[in-house]
Amino acid sequence: MAARGLDCSEIVELVTDYLEGVMDARAAAAFEEHLLLCQGCRHYVEQIRRTIDTSGGIVDSPLSGPAEAALLEAFRNFHRPA
Repeated sequence: MAARGLDCSEIVELVTDYLEGVMDARAAAAFEEHLLLCQGCRHYVEQIRRTIDTSGGIVDSPLSGPAEAALLEAFRNFHRPA
């Protein structure tokens, strides 16, 4: 990674690596430096963090037979607008 700072589009591209802790120290420092200066990116990173936390608590439960059949039928007949 170059010695320059990161811009907002790079923050968006790197947010997953940052939150998963897989960035090298230099990249993480540049990421955090940008967050100190950019409220919009701080907000974005917090939104992604909350999304990950929330989605981790979703429990998979099977559909009833009738519910599954109704959904399959609905999507079978779904036509996208041209």
